Amino acid sequence: MFQGLALRHFVSGFIAVLVGFTSSVAIIFQAANAAGATPSQITSWILALGLGMGATSIGLSLYYRIPLLTAWSTPGAALLATGLVGLPMSEAVGIFIFSSVLIILSGVTGWFEKLTDIIPVPIASAMLAGVLFRFGVDVFVSMQTELVMVSLMFVTYLLGKRFLPRYAIMLVLIVGLVYAGLQGGIRYDALTLTLAKPEFVFPSFNWVSMLSVGIPLFVVTMTSQNLPGIAILKAHDYKAPLSSVISWTGIASLVLAPFGGFAFNLAAITAAICMGEDADPDPKKRYLAAFAAGVFYLIVGLLGAAVVVFFASIPQELVLAIAGIALLATIGNGLSGALADAAEREPALITFLVTASGIVLGGIGAAFWGLVAGLLARWVYGFRR
Repeated sequence: MFQGLALRHFVSGFIAVLVGFTSSVAIIFQAANAAGATPSQITSWILALGLGMGATSIGLSLYYRIPLLTAWSTPGAALLATGLVGLPMSEAVGIFIFSSVLIILSGVTGWFEKLTDIIPVPIASAMLAGVLFRFGVDVFVSMQTELVMVSLMFVTYLLGKRFLPRYAIMLVLIVGLVYAGLQGGIRYDALTLTLAKPEFVFPSFNWVSMLSVGIPLFVVTMTSQNLPGIAILKAHDYKAPLSSVISWTGIASLVLAPFGGFAFNLAAITAAICMGEDADPDPKKRYLAAFAAGVFYLIVGLLGAAVVVFFASIPQELVLAIAGIALLATIGNGLSGALADAAEREPALITFLVTASGIVLGGIGAAFWGLVAGLLARWVYGFRR
């Protein structure tokens, strides 16, 4: 099971967790504050989310030998940041439980997996490239504010790919962290060994809030998170038992909901980091990178908000640069898979452009609408499955 486990797996896993936490942890705090969470309850949220993502990432990846990385629902957290305002914490937990049950039902019945079967590989590859596009662009945008650091990281990547391709991403991460540390950009004092404590909140159920907040939480989690996650798996030729995987993410949400684990789903952007060639040249061994990410999730969850503060203190430009550089090869592979077939090229291009635009309609993200636009174009052009 652990044969071939190497440093590069832990580097990819660390980058995935670093990007995942620093890019959206502020939204988690906003969602918890909207429900009037106390500081101890916010710490419990981080603990529950870290344990849930860690346990599901480790368990699913090792069992299926596929890089199945999970994440919290970032659009779901954004929805909760406004939807939970004025609601008691007990009612918020009731909403989490209701949404979790819907996720479990969508997995057990298999309807969601059947829905994703209609997505052809070029469309999935285009969605992948569109989701990751802004991360590639942000590498160079971040040079505007941190020219020296990002330039050093980029040059390190080019030289690493030329002379030490196996260790290129690790060298980029080291150079970025050393430079940021020497410039005083990292708060080492924020990292403590104090273990987080879970805080149970007994749920209460209100049909109005469950319908007005619980159903939208379920919808955005499935469409804006799970769909891109499945598309990324398909674009990398990984065949996962999706119904079972979705069910397990729902079960994890259900168990951890009273402690703040509001919604878990398949990761998309961070999963792509664990599925790239830099994680492992052998696609059959890349599940070890997702396993390593799960270990870091557990550590972050156990150490609670202190580690989150530490992650938040790292310069944003460093995070953007390491994420974009780590995803360059994946973006290239996605574009190649999307545009290789001339008959599918224009629907795939439409999918890519809509997804990369970042539009949000009806509270649902661009990845879903890119998929809809691409499939519609494919159908209109007569390329039926």
